[in-house]
Amino acid sequence: MERVITSYIRALRSAGAQVSTAETLDAMNALSLVGYADRSRMRETLGIVLAKSEEDKLIHERLFDQFFVRAETSREETSDGAGDEQNSSDKPQSSEGEGSPDGGASGQGGEDAFFQLARSGDEARISLALEQAAAASGADDIRFRTQTAFFTRRMLEEMGVRQLEERMVERLQNGSPEAQAEADVLAAARAAMQTRAREYVDRLFDVFGRSATEAFLDDVVVNRPIGELSLRDMERMKAVVARMAKRLAIRHSHRRRKRRRGHLDIRRTMRANVRYDGTPFDLIWKEKRRDKPQIVAICDVSGSVAQYVRFLLLLLYALQEGIADLRAFAFSARLMDVGPILKARDFDSAMKTIVRDAGGGSTDYGQALCDLEALDPELIDRRTTVLVLGDGRTNRTDPRLDLFASISDRAKRIVWLCPEPPGMWGSGDSRIPSYQPFCTVLSHCATAQDIERAVDEALAAYG
Repeated sequence: MERVITSYIRALRSAGAQVSTAETLDAMNALSLVGYADRSRMRETLGIVLAKSEEDKLIHERLFDQFFVRAETSREETSDGAGDEQNSSDKPQSSEGEGSPDGGASGQGGEDAFFQLARSGDEARISLALEQAAAASGADDIRFRTQTAFFTRRMLEEMGVRQLEERMVERLQNGSPEAQAEADVLAAARAAMQTRAREYVDRLFDVFGRSATEAFLDDVVVNRPIGELSLRDMERMKAVVARMAKRLAIRHSHRRRKRRRGHLDIRRTMRANVRYDGTPFDLIWKEKRRDKPQIVAICDVSGSVAQYVRFLLLLLYALQEGIADLRAFAFSARLMDVGPILKARDFDSAMKTIVRDAGGGSTDYGQALCDLEALDPELIDRRTTVLVLGDGRTNRTDPRLDLFASISDRAKRIVWLCPEPPGMWGSGDSRIPSYQPFCTVLSHCATAQDIERAVDEALAAYG
């Protein structure tokens, strides 16, 4: 049973659950106490020992039935068929290779064993043979759907199909009606076992490979330039960004708890441990006051940048619980407060409205900065991180560097994300080099991974 449990833990890890070696040993010990007979107790025990987060629990709940139904079915069929297998082994086997009483063909050597297995109808023997072939061929290592045919073939070869195929070719080359009939029977046996092997590999893929495939596709999407994403990629990105937000929220929460603890307060610790003769059992820490994140996002939604803005706003608004004060503005010609729109509608509908209402007109960074200052001069203070997402192309209008410098003086940090590569900064009407001296961070932002990294760094500044 230990092999089954370690295989299940491999499946959990493939699906993204974090299971350590120590937790694997704990699971073995726990199951040795509660036993394997009661599936519900087994599920609960493994969930308690192995699943540390809500995400891990969901993975465990999804995989448990898929994995253990397969394992238990295989064991039950093997157990039920053990007696029949023993009885059949006592019967004499025909060694003739040209035919059999039921009109089939048995061949010689390896193909005889494969053929007899396929024609036996003995589910126990077939299931056991499939399980052994899967283990020998490494089919548990399947990660992508495209590997199904490869592992199916390897399983069949482990079971002896190659000898049967050689026999089938020999019969076809013979050309006689009897040989043709025998070849047809051999081909039917091979097709039946190929179907069973493929079904087995499909189940292995559901347990071991599907999550790995999804993780691979997610990784491809987040590292692909946003401007190259297809409509299908957009749908996948929604789920990816939600997981990004959850990951950032957890990381930021842990970071704040760790830093908020501060330094050891010696005097209070000594006073609190007088009853222990000064032995410091209870530690008292000097707590540090940390500012909660306040973010003002200013986004250029002109045609060349709108796609990038979509993912920044999606990520920020998925993080609202961890950000004390989040304000979002979009502009092309004039600045527009888009927070109320994002809160009142579903995200896709809100983005269409934002791009339609704020995206028209010639891009004017200077006018957008004027509108921001006129809207609320006290919006930005020493606790505020200003996130600017735009290419800095002003259409040769006044960039209002004086206003940007004033905002930089008041803000905690200014982080500018530019979708254009550094080689294009300053070319044509790009004023990125003019804005750069007033930015805490100015970085190229091409992928969703870049946006996640920038937001993480912004949150890290608040401890």
